[in-house]
Amino acid sequence: MARSSKRPQRTLAIFFLTIIAMYGLVALAGSWKPALGLDLEGGTRIRLSATGNNLTPENLKEAAGIIDQRVNGSGVSEAEVTTEGNQYVVVEIPGQSRRDLVDTVKRQAQLRFRVVGMTGPGAGSATTTEGPSPSGSAEPSPSVSPGGGVLAPSASASPTAAPTKKNTGKNRPPFLLDDKTKSPDPSGTASPKGTASPSGGASPSATPTDGATGNPQGGADINDPLTWMDNPDVKSVAGYNAFSCTADTRSANVDPETGKVVPGDKPEWPLLACDSDGQKYLLSKSMVEGTDLDGAAAQIPQNDVNWVVTLDFNGHGSDEFAKISRALYGTQKQFAIVLDGKVLSAPVMQGIITDGQAQISGSFNQASAQSLATSLRYGSLPIAFEKDPSVETIGPSLAGDQLSAGLVAGVIGLGAVMIYCLFYYRGLGVVVVASLFVAAGITYALVLLLDKAANFTLTLPGIAGLIVAVGITADSFIVYFERIRDEMRDGKTMRVAVESGWKRARNTCLAADAVSLLAAVVLYIFAAGVVRGFAFALGIATLIDLAVFFWFTHPMVSWLAQHSFFNRGHKLSGLDAEALGIDRINVAPTTAMRTGRTAGGRA
Repeated sequence: MARSSKRPQRTLAIFFLTIIAMYGLVALAGSWKPALGLDLEGGTRIRLSATGNNLTPENLKEAAGIIDQRVNGSGVSEAEVTTEGNQYVVVEIPGQSRRDLVDTVKRQAQLRFRVVGMTGPGAGSATTTEGPSPSGSAEPSPSVSPGGGVLAPSASASPTAAPTKKNTGKNRPPFLLDDKTKSPDPSGTASPKGTASPSGGASPSATPTDGATGNPQGGADINDPLTWMDNPDVKSVAGYNAFSCTADTRSANVDPETGKVVPGDKPEWPLLACDSDGQKYLLSKSMVEGTDLDGAAAQIPQNDVNWVVTLDFNGHGSDEFAKISRALYGTQKQFAIVLDGKVLSAPVMQGIITDGQAQISGSFNQASAQSLATSLRYGSLPIAFEKDPSVETIGPSLAGDQLSAGLVAGVIGLGAVMIYCLFYYRGLGVVVVASLFVAAGITYALVLLLDKAANFTLTLPGIAGLIVAVGITADSFIVYFERIRDEMRDGKTMRVAVESGWKRARNTCLAADAVSLLAAVVLYIFAAGVVRGFAFALGIATLIDLAVFFWFTHPMVSWLAQHSFFNRGHKLSGLDAEALGIDRINVAPTTAMRTGRTAGGRA
């Protein structure tokens, strides 16, 4: 019996320790105010103007859907994405303006991997005497520092060589493409280092003509990138010499037929591109496409302090990476990661990547790493947008008096429920009030934690979902208390009625909450915009109701049943004979009476 009496107290103690731990996490997060949505706080409006020949209503709608996934990934940050006419996509993001979200919205997200044929300073005369970094030289290329970063096997894989922790790269946002260009099968071994070629140490203005193989006009065949990188063709070298990096320069292709430099980023042509430090590159045709990505994530590897972006490639991408990494590993030849036509980083290969899991390291912070991973994860945009979108700050769509009126209505409704329960259930009504306050405390802590973990934003529909859940919580109390009263009307003592009534009420409440939870899940999956916020809040509140019902309400009533105020049917307990509608309640005999009867029987 002693063990049974301690069980409710133990459950309550563990429950309250859990709540304290939740608020400890809130304190560590450092924010005690929930993030509010556009209707309550305002935010940032981004207006993107589409350009290009492939501008159609279908492509515009598809682009809006991809952007919605990016800025509203979990569906609870309440960003609104709409189209205007046949040219504009309007994005409204709640909260303070964040440049990383603006970049995430407008990024094309086309990612390609190419090997480096030539690299050097991108400004000044095209006939500079400084030669490109020799890809096949024994010393590290000078552009590894400004080009930056490291392409290495993912920390979760078993790399052939440990990834370096050097962080010198300049990271920029990436690109994905719809068509997949399958690169030729490399030999699987490193390219010869003794070939006399521009990438072997000649100046940028040098023209490889003598000794070239695979191309009658000089230089290697562009369709064999791992050979081409040691001996680029004449037309590509000429285009590289004439190319310079300026503020308006993005990238350009070299037409292999005419040698003409054409703005853009075609996967099947050699690319002229720049990085953030003004270093220019002559790059091979695309060897691995962003469409070969199965996933991308931002994280800090174990035993490291710097953010990286991990990449997970599909079967085709994994095969190509294995061939390329075998060819480049152990050399100082560079492998460029090109995003939106710009060189994100030009690392050397730090390991043989055979499982399709790699990571990009460089000068990432949390925001830039997550922004890049989000863009890659949700794919490329089917259309292009103008370079500088319109960005403006907007105010809340609901006036302050409307918000106040909504909150007052919620407080009045909650107060009415509490007063009714106190009037009808008297002493048991205190359990209702305490349970509602506990549920409110847990809800507030979860809202703050979800703001940090999942960008949860509280809107007026979300508040409505939380208020609606108050009725669900009150239903659970009523079902349980009425079951207890029915059991006591059948002649059971309160202690017995609490446990037998719990077994019956538990299944009823689980069924009711399961229906509410199912409705919330269906709404969340099939609805859009603020309706998803309402569904999310309703689902969270329903789960909180279950937690409070099982680990607070039931243990609390079990603990109160041990006190004579309730188990002897005091008039203010709500369990007296008059309230139950019977002549008298059955009271459990005291310990002394039971001991006396036992002794008398033995005598």
